[in-house]
Amino acid sequence: MARHAIKMPDVGEGVVEAEIVAWHVKVGDTIEEDDDLCDVMTDKATVEIPAPVSGVIAALNGAEGDTIPVGTEIVIIETDAAVEVDVAAGDSGASPGPAEDGKPASPGKDPEPAPHKSPTPAPAPIAQTQRSGKTLASPAVRARALELDIDLAAVPGTGPAGRVLREDLDDFAAAGGRLISKAGESGGANRTPKAGVTEEKVIGLRRKIAQNMEAAWTVPMITYVEEIDVTEVEALRKSLNGDRAEGQPKLTMLPFLATALIKALAGVPQANAHYDAEAGTLTKFEGVHLGVATATDKGLMVPVLRHAEAMDVWQMAGELARLSKAAREGSAKREELSGSSITITSLGAIGGITTTPILNTPETAIIGVNKMVERPVFDGAGRVVPRLFMNLSSSFDHRIVDGYECAVLIQKVRTLMESPARLFM
Repeated sequence: MARHAIKMPDVGEGVVEAEIVAWHVKVGDTIEEDDDLCDVMTDKATVEIPAPVSGVIAALNGAEGDTIPVGTEIVIIETDAAVEVDVAAGDSGASPGPAEDGKPASPGKDPEPAPHKSPTPAPAPIAQTQRSGKTLASPAVRARALELDIDLAAVPGTGPAGRVLREDLDDFAAAGGRLISKAGESGGANRTPKAGVTEEKVIGLRRKIAQNMEAAWTVPMITYVEEIDVTEVEALRKSLNGDRAEGQPKLTMLPFLATALIKALAGVPQANAHYDAEAGTLTKFEGVHLGVATATDKGLMVPVLRHAEAMDVWQMAGELARLSKAAREGSAKREELSGSSITITSLGAIGGITTTPILNTPETAIIGVNKMVERPVFDGAGRVVPRLFMNLSSSFDHRIVDGYECAVLIQKVRTLMESPARLFM
């Protein structure tokens, strides 16, 4: 009998702890080498921890949302699957792991022995006994069924003893199983009140975002909004896309805005900087490491376009597409999600006249892009012509960047965007 301990690895330079954001195994599972055991996160990078050996999971140390120091044992693997597994803390040297329902196991209570060389774990004991006329389901599933207006008795359960699982309920609803309300005497539909309430632990990336936003909110900020006539630069963008060579990326408005911002920052370098209030230092960057706020299924990430000042619009477009894809797929590397000197955030595709972007501290500036709208305006001859406008909503650390300097920066961006030939001079 041999036990293999897996410790929380050092997932990045200077990192002393990491958060467990998801377990992919439970005590008693039979696993193969390289199977994913769990996901851990530090800052905004998530790393998968693979199994170095095959065997049976004997103990797990920590629940989802727990922050574990680097070097702490988090998984014990019994490499002889024929031997019954004992997960008592005194035997394995690890703290009791989560039970099958995700909650920590009670000290002193051993779980059921692992199945002998079985490809799947033994079913968990049923905490609720079958009662005549009542469908087995957890309170959370019952609340979910009430929200969906579904009769649990009509849902085929795949859990032990026919227990209805959340997946069963979601599959039933997706297949069109939602109950149809009957019309009442008044001719209106009878609507079932929704009493469901869910409570979930805020962990992983969402918790990091919450902490960062709370820290940023303590910074005295000034927000400056200006509208830009983007008619000419949009025409240029469409023209370049129509003539692009095979293999060239499709241009969006972002590379043009980034180019204008880079040129404008030369006159206001304190907006391309990090401010450390505790140390009383301002770090100005000669290069522009452009953070681009990106919405993902897990929350907001900020991949970084490094040395954007050395790129043309085509290079920016290609690298931005690659970074955004990596962020959304969860494959972005730690170094691709840190080190930005100024950030651009965009809600333009969704809409909105203006926004109040929050700083990505310790940066001193963030540029917010809003939707483009076509409006009638008078030209120099008094004729009404259609023009395309876009608002920029930009926030600055007012401890470092004065209101006058905010205006100078954004007005320079506006001038360049409205005369796009200047972007390339």
